[in-house]
Amino acid sequence: MRTITEGVLESSQCPECGTEIQADSRFTKWCPACDWNVDPGGPEPAKGRLETLRRTLARRHGEKLLATMTSDTAEERQRADRDVSGVLAYAIALLIHGVTAVLAVAGIWCVVSGWGGFLMVPGLFLLALGWALRPRLNRLPKDEDNGVVLRRPDAPELFALIDEIAVSAGTSGVDAVAVNAETNASVQTYGLRDRLLTLGLPLWESLSPEHRIALLGHELGHYGNGDTRRGLVLATAYRSLGLWLYYLSPIPNPTAVQMITNLAYVVPRLVVQGVLMLLDTLTLRATQRSEYLADSAAAQAGSTEAAVGLMDRLLVAGSIDITLRREVNGRRMRGGGRARGAESEGLWEELAAHVDSIPEFEYERQRRVGALRGHSVDATHPPTHLRRRRLLDGTPVSGVVAADGERFARIAGELAGARGVVAREVVRDGFDGM
Repeated sequence: MRTITEGVLESSQCPECGTEIQADSRFTKWCPACDWNVDPGGPEPAKGRLETLRRTLARRHGEKLLATMTSDTAEERQRADRDVSGVLAYAIALLIHGVTAVLAVAGIWCVVSGWGGFLMVPGLFLLALGWALRPRLNRLPKDEDNGVVLRRPDAPELFALIDEIAVSAGTSGVDAVAVNAETNASVQTYGLRDRLLTLGLPLWESLSPEHRIALLGHELGHYGNGDTRRGLVLATAYRSLGLWLYYLSPIPNPTAVQMITNLAYVVPRLVVQGVLMLLDTLTLRATQRSEYLADSAAAQAGSTEAAVGLMDRLLVAGSIDITLRREVNGRRMRGGGRARGAESEGLWEELAAHVDSIPEFEYERQRRVGALRGHSVDATHPPTHLRRRRLLDGTPVSGVVAADGERFARIAGELAGARGVVAREVVRDGFDGM
């Protein structure tokens, strides 16, 4: 029986130009000569006004921002991060938090001044509203939330690597690492200033040591370059606006009274959505700039070659998801739908073998798809083909952090428990993707 790491190679002629093409049965058949069938699905349409705005702004800034990033000096980039748009974004964020504070203060005043009287009713309402709309700080996830949270004593070698890469990115390390089943990696602040790095095992296990260094360099680079959206003030403002939109969302299948409530929500909802769109307008360029700078941090840590290779691996994240879902479903069927230990063994090794077997022409197809779709895939990130071009057109760097095989073997040992836990969770609960 063929495994997921094996495909059937086929030769055929392109129906458009007649060129002989090679295809792997696991992937889309396409023609490198004329781009026939290179993107059969096409980009998904934008969902809602906010996503439409983001794509419009991203297209407007795309090539222009790349040219700026190629020519700007470090001092000019730092100045750009403190431009008028950034100041206005912070002012709006503070105003958002100020609204919540006003609600709370007004509620306290009503309760105190109207103690025992009618004013206590609106006072308690305002206090409840202020509490519901308060800015939320991120929390450290718990192990029972899916995945495993590691502290420094749990994985000293991993944290030492993170610290070394953080120095190369001009920042400090993290306080915790969350290991889960997402095909992704990210950093965020929890509490007031503690840092959390999230490593999704489907992505981590499919990367080489060099790519892993570049991945950590990119994520920590967001702290080193002062990514404003990840800062406490703006991040909590975005979360507050999202919460406000949730509370103001129309009630589905409303009764007569609920229809009146929905109508009353229209204007406040449009105001909140307008503020959110304004914040996006003010910060999107800086956010995309921070992605370019994070790519530079990835190259500085691991090398230009490793950073570009990491981008290629991220292009096939969809294939990683499909493969893992197929493998998990097969193991669940063999185990009768029950999560026994044997069904999860070798899961990550099988996934890594699949990624290693992906042919170069599939990577090339994904690169061309990215160029065709541009900012329509993810408007908050520059298109991958522009990010690759910037690194490849610049002066190559060799990277300052060595990909020591013995070191990564020790890190693998530290992650062994988490790998087993996450594999068992995935087989038990199924895999939903990124």
